[in-house]
Amino acid sequence: MTSSETTTSATGTGPARRAVIVTGGSRGLGRAVTRRLAGEGYDVALCGRSEGPLETAAAELRERWGATVHAESLDAQDGTALDEFVRRAAAALGRVDALVACAGGARGAGLLDSTDREWEETYRLNVAHPVAALRSAVPHLRRTRGCAVLVSSVSGWKPAPPAQYAAAKAAQIHLAATLARELGPDGIRVNCVSPGSMLIPGKGWARLREEDPEAYRAFEREFPAGELIAPEDVASVIAFLLSGQARAVNGANIPVDGGQNAPSAYGY
Repeated sequence: MTSSETTTSATGTGPARRAVIVTGGSRGLGRAVTRRLAGEGYDVALCGRSEGPLETAAAELRERWGATVHAESLDAQDGTALDEFVRRAAAALGRVDALVACAGGARGAGLLDSTDREWEETYRLNVAHPVAALRSAVPHLRRTRGCAVLVSSVSGWKPAPPAQYAAAKAAQIHLAATLARELGPDGIRVNCVSPGSMLIPGKGWARLREEDPEAYRAFEREFPAGELIAPEDVASVIAFLLSGQARAVNGANIPVDGGQNAPSAYGY
């Protein structure tokens, strides 16, 4: 694993800004989340695998919203690297008010074509990674009576292959509910969001739209409104869950899927 880090400071004076850590924060949904939260007055620590997108995201957050930004490239499957990232992020930002575990993904294909290693990697990425990040963040969240949001998926509660991804995302939903009970006495809320299929440039559904328009149009019919979810829609719900307006929401799983039916373009 290679790792690099940059911290950039906002200028000026004023009320103390809240601070959030976002894993997988340089692309896709994670990028939408960091933009939304920086716009709401958060300083941001983000991590991702690729240095280029991280640097671009960090520069935007600093220049557009005046945020203090701490960015590191790392593999979210590496628990040691995550622990060190959270420690350095807390030092750089001065506090931690929130954690958003946004990194995720699947490894391997169907049951007969997947390996034990691919199942294990999918578990580490979607379940072990938020556990490691939250474990490291808890001492800081206790001081701020902060909160965490784990990003699951519509596949975590509506069945769709590959099974290793669906099972890991289902585990993430239960993880949030269980940790909410465990960490509640410390004043820490833990919730989960389950995004539906999001249309993100360069990602799977955008490629399907280009490569197989007929299949994409058929998939749009899985949504009552006839269109896929935008990352910004999910980011708005995450921002709400991190806010004081959601102080009584704890241990919940919030679907943000537009009423989506099947999570797959090829039915259940």
